[in-house]
Amino acid sequence: MDHAATTPVRKEVLVEMHPFFSDNFGNASSLHEFGRKAKEVLEESRKKIAGIINAMPEEIIFTSGGTESDNMAIKEIAFINKNKGNHIITSSFEHHAVLNTCKFLEKNGFKVDYIKPDKNGIINTKDIERLITKRTIIVSIMHSNNEIGTIQPIEEIGKICKDKKIIFHTDAVQTFCKLPIDVKKMNIDLLSASCHKIYGPKGVGFLYIKKGTKIAPLIHGGEQEFGLRSGTENISGIVGFAKAAELANKEMNSENIRLKKLRDMLIKDISKIPGTRLNGHEIQRLANNANFSFKNIEGEAIVMLLDKAGIAASTGSACSTKSLEPSHVLLAIGLSPMEAHGSLRLTLGKSTTEEDIRYTLIQLKKIVSKLRKISPFEEK
Repeated sequence: MDHAATTPVRKEVLVEMHPFFSDNFGNASSLHEFGRKAKEVLEESRKKIAGIINAMPEEIIFTSGGTESDNMAIKEIAFINKNKGNHIITSSFEHHAVLNTCKFLEKNGFKVDYIKPDKNGIINTKDIERLITKRTIIVSIMHSNNEIGTIQPIEEIGKICKDKKIIFHTDAVQTFCKLPIDVKKMNIDLLSASCHKIYGPKGVGFLYIKKGTKIAPLIHGGEQEFGLRSGTENISGIVGFAKAAELANKEMNSENIRLKKLRDMLIKDISKIPGTRLNGHEIQRLANNANFSFKNIEGEAIVMLLDKAGIAASTGSACSTKSLEPSHVLLAIGLSPMEAHGSLRLTLGKSTTEEDIRYTLIQLKKIVSKLRKISPFEEK
């Protein structure tokens, strides 16, 4: 029940990757047969992934994952355009890969405006229009929030940025191959994605860079990836990424229908527990995401007791669950620190069954009841 954190590698993906560990192990920069074969599958993979988002192959730069892609997109656009302006617009509930990048840039002479979402976790596009100035160089708004699953009006934001001639970046780590993406139709200049969210290996991602967008490399070295991302390419991982994306894209519609049915079962039953709040928009959210706050109990305690019952879940995002700070996402949509501390994120995946949902509901109701009985905040 924690597929937003990561997913297992599909067997079909492992089969596709296997030859590139020890048989076809060449370096794509080498001129001999081993290198040529590696280069060939690298470009085939690039072409497959580009096709899924209606991009050109040369617009796809392979990286180590979503965090690197976010860093490269925002930092390098900021630094290369510093003579034009120093203003960045983002939201207050982005992934930390975006937020901490923006905080770094603030220490280096840039001004950042953080837009607050509404109580349902949706960004108002008028807030973006209001904040744009002649000094604005990039807008970065995530396609869907990783904690509460809300889906943002990306096409509308993209049009605003296009009309104002401002670069638009979106973190699509949670939505690549889960929602339809057309970078041309949606006016996206830069898009980050990650492999391990779609049943592929960890350590692989990509950054889509619209042709004509001036950007500097984040990592310098041997000039791989069109001179924008140096380092010997992870051929086995990239091949796995392409296969995982191909399968996930093919199954997207049917899997979303199945997951939405299971997610709605969770939402309907958990919402009946007294003192429970659904976080995020009821409809405009990812098919696999359900996020709740439970009054007067700690989310961390819920997660630990669920784990004891054999159920993996999270409180806040997986990247920050060891932090004692309340979720910045939940604070951004108006929850108090105490309410935010009582949060639980359940995210479903390919292996999730109706039986899993029923078992989770039974265990969760028991756990909430148990914790409330011993809570010092609960009214007796």
